[in-house]
Amino acid sequence: MPVLLLQAIYLRMTVLRLPEPEGPRAGRTGQGPVLRLAILGDSSAAGVGVADQKDALLGQVIHRLLSRFTVDYRLLAATGSRTGDVLGWLQDMSEFDADVVVVALGVNDVTKGVSLRRWLRQQSALLDRLVHDFGVKYVIVSGLPPMHDFPLLPQPLRWVLGRQAARFDKALHAMVAGRPDATSITIDMRLDRDNMSEDGFHPGPLVYAAWADAVVAQVLDHQGLLDGADRNA
Repeated sequence: MPVLLLQAIYLRMTVLRLPEPEGPRAGRTGQGPVLRLAILGDSSAAGVGVADQKDALLGQVIHRLLSRFTVDYRLLAATGSRTGDVLGWLQDMSEFDADVVVVALGVNDVTKGVSLRRWLRQQSALLDRLVHDFGVKYVIVSGLPPMHDFPLLPQPLRWVLGRQAARFDKALHAMVAGRPDATSITIDMRLDRDNMSEDGFHPGPLVYAAWADAVVAQVLDHQGLLDGADRNA
Protein backbone atom coordinates (compact mmCIF):
# COMPACT_ATOMS: atom_id res chain seq x y z
CA MET A 1 0.00 0.00 0.00
CA PRO A 2 2.75 2.57 0.75
CA VAL A 3 4.28 1.88 -2.67
CA LEU A 4 0.94 2.29 -4.43
CA LEU A 5 0.23 5.52 -2.57
CA LEU A 6 3.61 6.98 -3.44
CA GLN A 7 3.21 6.01 -7.08
CA ALA A 8 -0.25 7.59 -7.23
CA ILE A 9 1.02 10.82 -5.66
CA TYR A 10 3.99 10.94 -8.02
CA LEU A 11 1.74 10.45 -11.07
CA ARG A 12 -0.61 13.24 -10.00
CA MET A 13 2.35 15.59 -9.66
CA THR A 14 4.14 14.68 -12.90
CA VAL A 15 1.53 13.44 -15.39
CA LEU A 16 1.22 15.32 -18.68
CA ARG A 17 -2.21 16.97 -18.65
CA LEU A 18 -3.65 17.10 -22.13
CA PRO A 19 -6.48 19.52 -22.99
CA GLU A 20 -9.85 18.53 -24.36
CA PRO A 21 -9.82 18.89 -28.16
CA GLU A 22 -11.09 21.84 -30.13
CA GLY A 23 -14.18 21.55 -32.31
CA PRO A 24 -17.96 21.70 -32.07
CA ARG A 25 -19.74 19.61 -29.46
CA ALA A 26 -23.21 20.02 -30.89
CA GLY A 27 -24.64 20.44 -34.36
CA ARG A 28 -26.19 18.72 -37.35
CA THR A 29 -24.52 17.28 -40.43
CA GLY A 30 -24.98 14.63 -43.10
CA GLN A 31 -27.81 13.57 -45.34
CA GLY A 32 -30.81 11.30 -45.05
CA PRO A 33 -33.10 10.55 -42.10
CA VAL A 34 -32.31 12.28 -38.82
CA LEU A 35 -30.47 10.28 -36.16
CA ARG A 36 -30.12 12.02 -32.81
CA LEU A 37 -26.81 11.01 -31.24
CA ALA A 38 -25.36 11.91 -27.85
CA ILE A 39 -22.10 10.94 -26.17
CA LEU A 40 -21.80 11.10 -22.37
CA GLY A 41 -18.76 10.55 -20.25
CA ASP A 42 -15.27 11.35 -19.12
CA SER A 43 -12.10 12.60 -20.78
CA SER A 44 -12.07 9.77 -23.30
CA ALA A 45 -15.61 10.66 -24.36
CA ALA A 46 -14.48 14.29 -24.57
CA GLY A 47 -11.66 13.25 -26.91
CA VAL A 48 -8.59 13.92 -24.79
CA GLY A 49 -5.55 12.59 -26.62
CA VAL A 50 -6.24 14.24 -29.98
CA ALA A 51 -6.19 17.89 -31.00
CA ASP A 52 -9.54 18.14 -32.76
CA GLN A 53 -12.96 16.57 -32.29
CA LYS A 54 -12.85 15.23 -35.84
CA ASP A 55 -10.24 12.69 -34.66
CA ALA A 56 -11.99 11.92 -31.37
CA LEU A 57 -14.82 9.46 -30.77
CA LEU A 58 -17.54 11.97 -31.62
CA GLY A 59 -16.02 13.06 -34.92
CA GLN A 60 -15.12 9.57 -36.05
CA VAL A 61 -18.62 8.24 -35.32
CA ILE A 62 -20.20 11.15 -37.19
CA HIS A 63 -17.87 10.63 -40.14
CA ARG A 64 -18.99 7.01 -40.44
CA LEU A 65 -22.70 7.88 -40.27
CA LEU A 66 -23.06 11.11 -42.25
CA SER A 67 -23.44 9.42 -45.65
CA ARG A 68 -26.52 7.54 -44.36
CA PHE A 69 -28.04 9.90 -41.81
CA THR A 70 -28.45 13.51 -40.91
CA VAL A 71 -26.69 13.26 -37.56
CA ASP A 72 -28.00 15.60 -34.88
CA TYR A 73 -25.18 15.30 -32.35
CA ARG A 74 -24.37 16.39 -28.83
CA LEU A 75 -21.36 15.78 -26.58
CA LEU A 76 -21.59 16.05 -22.78
CA ALA A 77 -18.27 15.01 -21.30
CA ALA A 78 -15.60 16.40 -19.02
CA THR A 79 -12.18 15.35 -17.84
CA GLY A 80 -12.25 13.63 -14.46
CA SER A 81 -15.95 12.76 -14.53
CA ARG A 82 -17.20 9.73 -12.65
CA THR A 83 -20.52 7.98 -13.23
CA GLY A 84 -22.05 9.79 -10.27
CA ASP A 85 -21.08 13.15 -11.76
CA VAL A 86 -22.79 12.42 -15.07
CA LEU A 87 -25.85 11.09 -13.28
CA GLY A 88 -25.98 14.40 -11.43
CA TRP A 89 -25.89 16.31 -14.72
CA LEU A 90 -28.89 14.35 -15.97
CA GLN A 91 -30.83 14.78 -12.75
CA ASP A 92 -30.59 18.54 -13.21
CA MET A 93 -31.92 18.37 -16.79
CA SER A 94 -35.59 18.44 -17.69
CA GLU A 95 -35.13 16.99 -21.19
CA PHE A 96 -32.51 15.16 -23.19
CA ASP A 97 -33.36 14.48 -26.82
CA ALA A 98 -31.52 11.53 -28.32
CA ASP A 99 -32.24 8.30 -30.14
CA VAL A 100 -28.92 6.69 -29.24
CA VAL A 101 -26.54 7.55 -26.42
CA VAL A 102 -22.95 6.34 -26.14
CA VAL A 103 -21.70 6.16 -22.54
CA ALA A 104 -18.00 6.12 -21.64
CA LEU A 105 -17.42 6.01 -17.89
CA GLY A 106 -15.57 3.95 -15.33
CA VAL A 107 -11.85 4.72 -15.43
CA ASN A 108 -12.19 7.62 -12.99
CA ASP A 109 -14.43 5.53 -10.76
CA VAL A 110 -11.61 2.98 -10.58
CA THR A 111 -8.82 5.49 -9.98
CA LYS A 112 -10.84 7.40 -7.37
CA GLY A 113 -11.80 4.36 -5.35
CA VAL A 114 -15.54 4.08 -6.01
CA SER A 115 -16.76 0.66 -4.89
CA LEU A 116 -17.96 -1.81 -7.50
CA ARG A 117 -21.40 -2.12 -5.87
CA ARG A 118 -21.93 1.63 -5.77
CA TRP A 119 -20.70 2.04 -9.33
CA LEU A 120 -23.08 -0.60 -10.69
CA ARG A 121 -26.00 1.07 -8.91
CA GLN A 122 -25.04 4.38 -10.50
CA GLN A 123 -24.61 2.81 -13.95
CA SER A 124 -28.05 1.20 -13.68
CA ALA A 125 -29.60 4.48 -12.52
CA LEU A 126 -27.93 6.28 -15.42
CA LEU A 127 -29.42 3.87 -17.95
CA ASP A 128 -32.85 4.12 -16.32
CA ARG A 129 -32.71 7.91 -16.43
CA LEU A 130 -31.83 7.93 -20.12
CA VAL A 131 -34.34 5.32 -21.22
CA HIS A 132 -37.30 5.72 -18.91
CA ASP A 133 -37.19 9.46 -18.20
CA PHE A 134 -35.82 10.83 -21.47
CA GLY A 135 -37.07 8.22 -23.94
CA VAL A 136 -33.68 7.28 -25.36
CA LYS A 137 -34.17 4.30 -27.66
CA TYR A 138 -30.80 2.62 -27.25
CA VAL A 139 -27.75 3.06 -25.04
CA ILE A 140 -24.33 1.83 -26.14
CA VAL A 141 -22.20 1.33 -23.04
CA SER A 142 -18.44 1.30 -23.55
CA GLY A 143 -16.54 -1.28 -21.55
CA LEU A 144 -13.54 -0.25 -19.50
CA PRO A 145 -10.19 -0.23 -21.27
CA PRO A 146 -7.44 -2.67 -20.24
CA MET A 147 -5.74 -0.42 -17.72
CA HIS A 148 -3.02 -3.01 -17.25
CA ASP A 149 -1.81 -1.90 -20.72
CA PHE A 150 -1.64 1.83 -19.95
CA PRO A 151 1.98 2.91 -20.64
CA LEU A 152 1.76 5.73 -18.08
CA LEU A 153 1.17 3.50 -15.08
CA PRO A 154 4.17 1.99 -13.26
CA GLN A 155 4.13 -1.42 -11.67
CA PRO A 156 2.66 -2.51 -9.32
CA LEU A 157 0.05 0.28 -9.63
CA ARG A 158 -0.65 -0.75 -13.22
CA TRP A 159 -1.39 -4.32 -12.14
CA VAL A 160 -3.66 -3.25 -9.27
CA LEU A 161 -5.70 -0.78 -11.33
CA GLY A 162 -5.81 -3.24 -14.22
CA ARG A 163 -7.29 -5.94 -12.01
CA GLN A 164 -9.89 -3.54 -10.62
CA ALA A 165 -10.80 -2.26 -14.09
CA ALA A 166 -11.24 -5.86 -15.28
CA ARG A 167 -13.62 -6.54 -12.36
CA PHE A 168 -15.64 -3.43 -13.20
CA ASP A 169 -15.70 -4.31 -16.89
CA LYS A 170 -16.93 -7.88 -16.31
CA ALA A 171 -19.68 -6.71 -13.96
CA LEU A 172 -20.72 -3.96 -16.37
CA HIS A 173 -21.15 -6.34 -19.31
CA ALA A 174 -23.18 -8.71 -17.13
CA MET A 175 -25.46 -5.90 -15.94
CA VAL A 176 -26.06 -4.51 -19.43
CA ALA A 177 -26.67 -7.99 -20.89
CA GLY A 178 -29.90 -8.16 -18.91
CA ARG A 179 -31.35 -5.05 -20.53
CA PRO A 180 -33.16 -4.95 -23.90
CA ASP A 181 -32.57 -1.19 -24.22
CA ALA A 182 -28.78 -1.25 -24.06
CA THR A 183 -25.71 -3.09 -25.24
CA SER A 184 -22.08 -3.05 -24.16
CA ILE A 185 -19.09 -2.94 -26.46
CA THR A 186 -15.44 -3.88 -26.15
CA ILE A 187 -12.54 -2.68 -28.28
CA ASP A 188 -10.40 -5.67 -29.20
CA MET A 189 -7.07 -3.85 -29.30
CA ARG A 190 -3.95 -4.02 -27.20
CA LEU A 191 -2.99 -0.56 -25.95
CA ASP A 192 0.62 0.60 -26.22
CA ARG A 193 2.69 3.70 -26.93
CA ASP A 194 2.03 3.36 -30.67
CA ASN A 195 -1.73 3.80 -30.43
CA MET A 196 -2.19 5.70 -27.15
CA SER A 197 -1.79 9.46 -26.80
CA GLU A 198 1.46 11.04 -25.69
CA ASP A 199 0.39 11.04 -22.04
CA GLY A 200 0.24 7.24 -22.01
CA PHE A 201 -3.25 7.29 -20.49
CA HIS A 202 -5.72 8.46 -23.13
CA PRO A 203 -6.60 7.02 -26.55
CA GLY A 204 -4.87 8.13 -29.71
CA PRO A 205 -6.58 8.44 -33.14
CA LEU A 206 -6.25 4.71 -33.92
CA VAL A 207 -7.99 3.73 -30.68
CA TYR A 208 -10.75 6.27 -31.25
CA ALA A 209 -11.18 4.87 -34.77
CA ALA A 210 -11.60 1.30 -33.49
CA TRP A 211 -14.00 2.55 -30.82
CA ALA A 212 -16.05 4.43 -33.44
CA ASP A 213 -16.20 1.27 -35.59
CA ALA A 214 -17.69 -0.65 -32.66
CA VAL A 215 -20.25 2.08 -31.95
CA VAL A 216 -21.36 2.41 -35.56
CA ALA A 217 -21.68 -1.35 -35.96
CA GLN A 218 -24.20 -1.35 -33.11
CA VAL A 219 -26.12 1.58 -34.56
CA LEU A 220 -26.43 -0.05 -37.98
CA ASP A 221 -27.35 -3.40 -36.44
CA HIS A 222 -30.21 -2.00 -34.38
CA GLN A 223 -33.33 -1.84 -36.51
CA GLY A 224 -35.24 0.21 -33.98
CA LEU A 225 -32.79 3.07 -34.38
CA LEU A 226 -33.02 2.92 -38.15
CA ASP A 227 -36.84 2.93 -38.03
CA GLY A 228 -36.74 5.84 -35.59
CA ALA A 229 -34.47 7.80 -37.88
CA ASP A 230 -36.90 7.28 -40.74
CA ARG A 231 -39.71 8.72 -38.61
CA ASN A 232 -37.54 11.71 -37.66
CA ALA A 233 -36.80 12.55 -41.30
